[in-house]
Amino acid sequence: MAVYTDVTDSELEEFLKAYDLGRLLALKGIAEGVENSNFLLHTEAGYFILTLYEKRVAEADLPFFIGLMDHLAERGIACPLPVKGRDGTALHRLAGRPAAIISFLEGIWVRRPKAGHCQALGAAMAQMHLAGRDFPIHRANALSLASWRPLFDTSRGRADTVEAGLADYISAELDDLEAGWPDNLAGGVIHADLFPDNVFFLNDELSGLIDFYFACNDMFAYDIAVCLNAWCFEADNSFNVTKARALMVGYESIRKLARDERDALPVLARGAALRFLLTRLYDWLTVPQGALVTPKDPLEYVRKLRFHQKVTNAREYGIDL
Repeated sequence: MAVYTDVTDSELEEFLKAYDLGRLLALKGIAEGVENSNFLLHTEAGYFILTLYEKRVAEADLPFFIGLMDHLAERGIACPLPVKGRDGTALHRLAGRPAAIISFLEGIWVRRPKAGHCQALGAAMAQMHLAGRDFPIHRANALSLASWRPLFDTSRGRADTVEAGLADYISAELDDLEAGWPDNLAGGVIHADLFPDNVFFLNDELSGLIDFYFACNDMFAYDIAVCLNAWCFEADNSFNVTKARALMVGYESIRKLARDERDALPVLARGAALRFLLTRLYDWLTVPQGALVTPKDPLEYVRKLRFHQKVTNAREYGIDL
């Protein structure tokens, strides 16, 4: 979440006429995240999240994201619901951008996840994977392997200003991953961005998943690899195998991994680390002047990638083979 586009009072008042939400009481920009412009919206009907879609979110993909939230909620997955306007649709336009109002999900994200949080996250992720099996819309992963080299090319010329030798390091890793990336693992709808700030808890109980704007069709094990990166490293960049094991126990309490999925986890974890390194590197070098957004350090994912490069099998992630 972030704020790239300012919304004037008159624009907002006109926009809200399309909804039955009562009088506007307050609007506050949300600075966390990097993708869309997000606001906490307070009306007489309650609290909501107002999102203006920009940057990497293609307007043609919005029916997938909006429809997926409705689909998952109908199948018992705790996630925000798009608010439909008087015309029965959830997507409208505000300040020249596609926009939607999403229900406010109770809970907070955990800054320092414990093993119990990781286990709950694993179970919720597996439940989401199963719930999405009959979702009728297909969306390819726009940030999959095929996109990484073109994305890197946009930052290659300045990569060494972030860390000496970074351009050559990334280029060599891309060569390795392109040569060894799996393409036949079980898959379906994945979240693809289940970082701690997209998972809410209330009294240490998982209360919901949010921010489905990277969701797509891809390998289920890749979603797990994203979470190994996002949940299982400590502040000193050490890998916490206890958290990884708990995450996997939670996941396999709902859906068992096949042997080929387990075997692929080291290379998938490398790929997930490189994906976030590349997007963070791009954002670090191209944040618009004046945007209310805090870019995230790409070097965090250099350190994680270096760890994964040394892993030889999934047992090193605490997974029983």
